Amino acid sequence: MVPLILVLLLILLLFGAGFALKALWWVAVVLLVLWLLGFVARPKSSRGRWYRW
Repeated sequence: MVPLILVLLLILLLFGAGFALKALWWVAVVLLVLWLLGFVARPKSSRGRWYRW
């Protein structure tokens, strides 16, 4: 009974980690697209960077 519970917990843990990693990949892709759009659509009046840091 204990090995069955351990295997089920391992499967649940791996499923959760896989879902979290896939979600993080999508967040990274969205941020990359937003950064590229900001780089391309920067105002022409500013000579330097398009962001204010």
